[in-house]
Amino acid sequence: MRALDQLSALKGRFGRDAARQAAALLERLRYAKFRDPAELIHLHEDLLFLRAYPPSPRVLRLADEILFSFSDRLRGVDEEPFQDPEISGIAGTSLSTNFSYETARSLAARHGRRIRIDWENYEHAGRLGPVLARLLPLAAEDWAVEPHPDWKRWFDAARGSVAWLTERLAPDVYDSLEIPLRWTLGDSAAARSRTRISREKIFYHTTPFLKRSEISLEAEFASPAIAVKRVPPPRAKKILELIADTSAVRYRELYGFTHPDPGHVYRADLGRGVDIVFCGVPDRWRLPLRAYHCGMFFKNGVPIGYIEGLSLFERMEVGFNLYYTFREGETAWLYARLLKLFRHDLGVTCYSIDPYQLGRENEEAIESGAFWFYRKLGFRPVSDEVGRLVAREEEKIASRPGYRTPPAILRRLAQAPLIYGGGHEWDRFEVRKIGYKIGRGGNVEPWRALLRGIPGVTAKAIIRAKHAPEETGYLKLLQRQAKIRRAVLRLGSL
Repeated sequence: MRALDQLSALKGRFGRDAARQAAALLERLRYAKFRDPAELIHLHEDLLFLRAYPPSPRVLRLADEILFSFSDRLRGVDEEPFQDPEISGIAGTSLSTNFSYETARSLAARHGRRIRIDWENYEHAGRLGPVLARLLPLAAEDWAVEPHPDWKRWFDAARGSVAWLTERLAPDVYDSLEIPLRWTLGDSAAARSRTRISREKIFYHTTPFLKRSEISLEAEFASPAIAVKRVPPPRAKKILELIADTSAVRYRELYGFTHPDPGHVYRADLGRGVDIVFCGVPDRWRLPLRAYHCGMFFKNGVPIGYIEGLSLFERMEVGFNLYYTFREGETAWLYARLLKLFRHDLGVTCYSIDPYQLGRENEEAIESGAFWFYRKLGFRPVSDEVGRLVAREEEKIASRPGYRTPPAILRRLAQAPLIYGGGHEWDRFEVRKIGYKIGRGGNVEPWRALLRGIPGVTAKAIIRAKHAPEETGYLKLLQRQAKIRRAVLRLGSL
């Protein structure tokens, strides 16, 4: 355990001596035997951090070497502690959950028999009765009249698999069955220990990390544009599959990762070893009003988190998640670069943070102090009540060294959105309010219903842009429509 503590301490040290110490410690840990799951998890997460934020080429090589052989260390070890969402996905483990139809089908297509029904944890196996009775006529003998059919045996008799089942069922039928799937990772490239994208130049951390106090959003926005390159379709498909797997091993299904647009995938180098791969969604999966974009970002080839943007006119609702393992890195700098990228690429200048991201019904955000992360970057509360509470807390922080906002107050601070830029025009805006007001008019094309009654305004060009190959043009068209913007703002703010 002492060696593991030493390894953790080295994550925050820099320079040649620290790099040599880290390498020497990794040489020792290559052969160390751990049986305690907590120690193995501790080792894995520190190794993955050092692989993403290496102080030297030797440390990177050793971290990869140990990570790529990690499944050998888990043989005979109790697997249950490795199921937690914060650390799931380690090589040599498995995970079990109810994936949606789209995710289950795509996982089964890529990973075959590694994805199977988790019969031991299937509490509603009886729901398979009418399905298998339709797919296997003789199974109706059991389903129709017998009290306790063995549906696993029927499934096996049909040589069934998850791929076989999803090919034969409609999405809503499959989802209603609530089938838990067990994914046995083994040494799959989908395991967190092994997931990488290629990168020619590695960024080595020889000096201290950039601190939040050193980051200014306004300074970042004034910096040169970030170059964006389109990813060729064959390569894009592979990266999108890797992104979907990376999300799934953490029990996550982001809308855009489930329904990506493979024809329009982009990659940008944010600097300091960080790349983002981002895209929109195809026409059939687009939202009625907001433009949708999402991306996963990689540090020296290692996936470290993702971002989601829902944009209307110049306003973007931003969802940001840095995976737990990497939260000791340069989070504020990374976030500023991501906002810079979307500001330039999509033309958005106002950024809104949903209360869930701040901690409303999200204990992970409360534990991490997410509210203060955004507040210290310059975001402000849209609620006057929350604003008064923020002022009191900031006074305590300034006058009491070591003071930390209690969780109970953090939950109160998380009851309203935070916003950056755009004056106060967007403070009370919610897209759902528009839907409430349009009412039955929403049965027709949404923009026609929305713009009905506004003199001199036609929805034709907007609808055409909404259904174009990409939504970026649609968003930039809206940003030039002052009259429509005023109408939409009014409807969504009252």
